[in-house]
Amino acid sequence: MTGDPRDRAQPDAVQLDPAHRDETPAERYDRNWNELLQELRVLQTGTQILTGFLLALAFQPAFLDLSDGQRVFYLILVVLSAVSAVIALAPVALHRALFGEGAKGTTVAYGHIAMVSALIIVSAMLVGVVGFVFDVVVGPLAAWVTGGALAVFVILLWLVMPSVLRARRERRTP
Repeated sequence: MTGDPRDRAQPDAVQLDPAHRDETPAERYDRNWNELLQELRVLQTGTQILTGFLLALAFQPAFLDLSDGQRVFYLILVVLSAVSAVIALAPVALHRALFGEGAKGTTVAYGHIAMVSALIIVSAMLVGVVGFVFDVVVGPLAAWVTGGALAVFVILLWLVMPSVLRARRERRTP
């Protein structure tokens, strides 16, 4: 190990490299499925909480004070929330439909696509909710600035950082 602090944060590549795992393809699919389920649980919990807040908002007295544009934007956010929940639950529904048919690989691949799709929709929903709140509380300029800043932050953390880390990992791998 060198004196570089990044070395201490790097896990043992041999342990993480799938080629060095002592598992059968079925075990790998089971492990991948379990990891995917954990990620879906995190996503689903956050989405359900946000959906609950959005749905409750329509029944608050101040909701009547919203402009027509704000109401339309609110309804778009509710639809995004419902769509993200349906997409996040889709792998579980597929797993039930194909249970016992030896289709775990298909289920894992489908789950991966659904997870990425749900993350995209949830990120749009989060940016939209923050923009909506700032629009109602402060005004449209603050909504655009804050929503835009959050969108940039999401892009940095969810797209740029993984790409940088993947490229760094590929450079280190012989």
